[in-house]
Amino acid sequence: MRILIVKISAMGDILHALPVLDYLHQAAPGCEIDWVVEEAFADLLRGNPLIGQIQTVRLKKWKRSPFSWGTAKEVMAARASLAARRYDLVIDLQGNIKSGVITSLTHCPVRLGFEGRVAQERLNSFFTNRQVPLHADDLHITDQYLRVASAPFSLDFHDLPLQTAVVTTAEDDRWAASLVQDCRADHLFLCHMGTTWQTKFWSTEGWTMVGRRLAVAFPGSVQLFSWGNETEHQAVHQVVAAIGGGARVLERLPLRRLAALVKQVDLVVGGDTGIIHLAAAVGTATVSYYRASDGLRSGPRGARHRIIQAPMPCTRCFKTSCSKDMECRASITPDMVLTAIRQLVT
Repeated sequence: MRILIVKISAMGDILHALPVLDYLHQAAPGCEIDWVVEEAFADLLRGNPLIGQIQTVRLKKWKRSPFSWGTAKEVMAARASLAARRYDLVIDLQGNIKSGVITSLTHCPVRLGFEGRVAQERLNSFFTNRQVPLHADDLHITDQYLRVASAPFSLDFHDLPLQTAVVTTAEDDRWAASLVQDCRADHLFLCHMGTTWQTKFWSTEGWTMVGRRLAVAFPGSVQLFSWGNETEHQAVHQVVAAIGGGARVLERLPLRRLAALVKQVDLVVGGDTGIIHLAAAVGTATVSYYRASDGLRSGPRGARHRIIQAPMPCTRCFKTSCSKDMECRASITPDMVLTAIRQLVT
């Protein structure tokens, strides 16, 4: 049986979907699984022994130059590659129009997807021919992905200890080990202030207070600060300078190098962002905070993770901007974050 997973982006969502691979191999022994992903996130999947082929697309580039000959050639090549694989089952876990178009290009007779009312974009249902309803207890996004993927099979995903993996290269592992050794830390924390939505950020003041108190609570510890763009880079430098000794700004890291480092630190701290989900996928403990998003829906699960939900009556609003943004930020206190860290680090 040849199966295609369509999960194009973003980083956290791809990582949330990784348990689907293990489930499918248990539900359909001997199956071959391919995955369609945005080229920028392909390193999250490369080397994974549960994946046969990775089909990359460049939707962001194509959107910028929709009528160029280069875009046309790439789209035609992707279409031919997908159709040539002759899939028995396609599972659209993205749920928008773009993923629906990719799903339809496969010409597969069985194309699974979300019901229109829960898909990212209702029109996605025009491209799938079997829409899977979610159950009331499918609160976490990973369970929602598994609900769709498990629809053709009798195996209940709730009964399975599903594994995830992000494969790193030996070179990246050596680099991470060297950095960890250079830090000479009793405890090594990886901190990430950035995220995609304005309503998912915390505050530089909060990060500074946590960093200072963390240095006192765990003498000999080192805090590494990662970043993703120039705005985050400047904010990280500001916080690290305010914390003082024991805090360092990392260089901008490619995905595999970042994954190799995440595997070696003691704890990752951040908001609802990809690096938190990367840490959970590789088995590293996390402390994460949620404001506009829902920690019960997208946060890491298990005893090695702590979730802090903003104690506002309007929390989990899923708004990307809000007049109460500063009040919401202030509702998450340094004490909350420090208490969560202490529960996990001894």
